[in-house]
Amino acid sequence: MISSALQIAGLLVGGIGMIGTFAVTGMPQWRVSAFIENNIVVFETIWEGLWMHCIRQANIRMQCKVYDSMLALSPDLQASRGLMCAGSVLSFLAFMVAIVGMKCTRCAPSSWQAKGYIILTAGLLFILSGAVELIPVCWVANTIISDFYNPMVNVAQKRELGEALYLGWVSSFCLITAGAIFCCFCCCCEKTRSYGYSSPMHYSTHSQHLHGKTESSYSKSQYV
Repeated sequence: MISSALQIAGLLVGGIGMIGTFAVTGMPQWRVSAFIENNIVVFETIWEGLWMHCIRQANIRMQCKVYDSMLALSPDLQASRGLMCAGSVLSFLAFMVAIVGMKCTRCAPSSWQAKGYIILTAGLLFILSGAVELIPVCWVANTIISDFYNPMVNVAQKRELGEALYLGWVSSFCLITAGAIFCCFCCCCEKTRSYGYSSPMHYSTHSQHLHGKTESSYSKSQYV
């Protein structure tokens, strides 16, 4: 009962991380225009993402345009596009593998040991996808902060951390947590199974030894 609840919890956390990864990949709020001047009236807000950039005006009108070329992106956004796509594929693959390896799933006749290996594979994939997603999020955040405090960068070109970066940190944390849950569950099951197998063998060996000793003493007395 506890193991099934632990598997369901890991699957839910991993599903949340997977959905968050998809959302972060498509969101344009990676870089947001920074307002650090004395002008209080803001007429437009600029959003820059991996696939498009948007301009939201003061009258709640927003216009988005897809990048004409990948070369128009900065190096960190170019690398982030590929890494986020890889993280999305890995998180989806880990989620599907976790569903196959759960105890309540009967998609194919398999032993508990095989399901344990499947769960371990899903856990490692979740951890890998979380690490892959964490790299571009931290990279872009570091670039934004460095440019913000760089006096050589023009004020109009400075940006702030967007909502997509915060969601990316949460999603990567959920993916790594789900992977840790599945890996710990698999390790605990292996220890329990090995302990359950070693105890009866020890007991049977001890019983055979006592039985052989009694039989030997009985045969000697009968012989005398």
